[in-house]
Amino acid sequence: MLRLLLLVLFLAAPGLAAAQLGKAPKDLVRARLVSEAATLAPGRTVTLGLHMAMKPGWHVYWRNPGDSGLPPEMAWRLPEGFSVGPTQWPAPERIPVQTLMNFGYEGEVTLLVPLRVPETLPAGGTVPLSGTLSYLVCEEICIPGSAELALDLPVGTTTEPDPAQARLFTEARAALPEAAPFPIRATREGENFSLHLERPSGAPALTNAAFFPYAESALDNAAEQIFASGEGGAQRLVLKPGDSKIAPEALGGVLTFDEAGTRKAYAVGPEPEAAPAATAPVPAPTPAPAADSENLTLWSAAGLALLGGLVLNLMPCVFPVLSIKVLSLVKQAGEARARVRLHGLAYTAGVLASFLGLAGLLIALKAGGAGIGWGFQLQSPVVVALLAYGLFAVGLSLSGVVHVGGRLAGLGDGLTRRAGYQGSFFTGVLATLVATPCTAPFMGAAVGFALTQGAGVGLLIFACLGLGLALPFLALTAFPGTLSLLPRPGAWMETVKGALAFPVYATAAWLIWVLAQQVGPDGLLGALGGLVLVGFSAWAWERARDAKKLGTGLGRVAAALALVGALALAAALDGQRAGAAGVRLAGSEEPFTQARLDALRAEGRTVFVDMTAAWCITCQVNERTVLNREAVQAAFKAGSVAYLKGDWTNQNPEITRLLENHGRSGVPLYLVYRGKGEARVLPQILTEAVVLDAVKSEKLAAR
Repeated sequence: MLRLLLLVLFLAAPGLAAAQLGKAPKDLVRARLVSEAATLAPGRTVTLGLHMAMKPGWHVYWRNPGDSGLPPEMAWRLPEGFSVGPTQWPAPERIPVQTLMNFGYEGEVTLLVPLRVPETLPAGGTVPLSGTLSYLVCEEICIPGSAELALDLPVGTTTEPDPAQARLFTEARAALPEAAPFPIRATREGENFSLHLERPSGAPALTNAAFFPYAESALDNAAEQIFASGEGGAQRLVLKPGDSKIAPEALGGVLTFDEAGTRKAYAVGPEPEAAPAATAPVPAPTPAPAADSENLTLWSAAGLALLGGLVLNLMPCVFPVLSIKVLSLVKQAGEARARVRLHGLAYTAGVLASFLGLAGLLIALKAGGAGIGWGFQLQSPVVVALLAYGLFAVGLSLSGVVHVGGRLAGLGDGLTRRAGYQGSFFTGVLATLVATPCTAPFMGAAVGFALTQGAGVGLLIFACLGLGLALPFLALTAFPGTLSLLPRPGAWMETVKGALAFPVYATAAWLIWVLAQQVGPDGLLGALGGLVLVGFSAWAWERARDAKKLGTGLGRVAAALALVGALALAAALDGQRAGAAGVRLAGSEEPFTQARLDALRAEGRTVFVDMTAAWCITCQVNERTVLNREAVQAAFKAGSVAYLKGDWTNQNPEITRLLENHGRSGVPLYLVYRGKGEARVLPQILTEAVVLDAVKSEKLAAR
């Protein structure tokens, strides 16, 4: 039964990741890019529309999604000199989801975006406009999706309207919040906010009043909003504050209500400062020469991949698995040298097969337009859960709760007559799977190079990476005489075997923490329930071995049912993705968007960009040991350094594009910008001195 769980994990994980990282079904959201103008003219501004039509019962989100969700976001690809302004959002609807309250749109919605045309644009010809629209569409489950949108517009001497789109844009503008024709002010009354509407006496009665704050956590979104009328047309809407401790005078948002059968929407209070969606042209990011994957040759990239694979053996995610396999060699020290060498070859074959399988899937998905990179399978909650279950099962085996064959790390024992070699092969598979959260030095440029070449070159680079990971164990088995340096087999091995269970348990616990960032509390509860079922399945299977015939059958049925239940709970996790990102922001940090980065660079600011993920061990170590240190934070503050953090825990095409622009295929990535200058790429393993030197150098250069 344990072998079955591990086989499901090893063989199904990449496919599950591929299935879940694809686009949402096209019938859920039909998106298109439209223009109010049929032609462009130099120096003029025209309005574009991002039109989304949702399947009945499904919805997308407003700029503030409420208690969960993510707003649609467009990553523009514009010709030089063009720029777009802030998105104009129609008034949303309140969408209750069990105990939560979300803000969004059902049916259809058109987001309006102003496009500024450069003065120098020559008349004649056609201008291509395009971008990637990312969104989260929800019913009872939520599915992230994206759409590649494009529009070609001719250039003339005047801007001509497009009659075919006139109705769409008229309706879209009618749905935008207007300036209120009467005073609206917010006050604090006891524990609540009151939104006072000073309407003229005798004004028509209003119903269904609702307020949508711009800022997340400004209000308790799910709390009832109570409307009360007073004398002389005075009316107020009572609102329950949220966790942000916002002052009433800073409370901004959109007020909607029905008046004489017509829905009204008014803008209230200040809007939060927002960077425009794009600014004046900013030079494309250019990686530092030392890390520029475009400057690599095939052989230098292969050498870096080999070195990166070697270093992976020292990473905390891989070392426990390698230690278990080395311990198994102690028992084989007295065997024939040819047999020991075959174990090394089987382990290497498992590593190479896994690396090539993951690489082939990654290359194929990227060729199909998916915005993914190294570690992409860990963006799938189902894969993270299965990996945690598999490691938990390995820990149980090491702890003696369940016995898998007679060999240590014999994950595949009993599959064939030559069980030991199968065990070595599947240990190589496991080592590969647990290595993917880590990025070692030398890996970044090599993997980035691999994904910009043809499939054959890419697979060769990944094979070198796998060979580097397998090389220490392969070398140990290639020279069996070195095994004589290890202690003789004895009772101490059981003690060491039991001790090695705990770093494996720790890795499983860390994966459950990653899962909590991806699926939230409800999903975490289901994952923990699956973990309990895996433990019960292992226990029941082991007990059935010692039972009589009837008991053996019942025990195995119970174990099988528990395992099926665990897999079902894991499969359900994809529908419980948390709306928010998995990486928490500290007070000085801002969430990364390309628009915000462009705006800060246009202002001449120094910007530190941190591309991270909850499942990236290297990222977490760098943050805790370097970036969160008092000296680094003080240097950021003293130099007025903007700190943008990009969260790649779940799929994010905008972050993937930035990684690719710098020749990277995975996180971490650390960049320092000085205004519109080129980015300085920092090492993937940070030290306090490296960060301080980069920030101070950029600060001095900016003067």
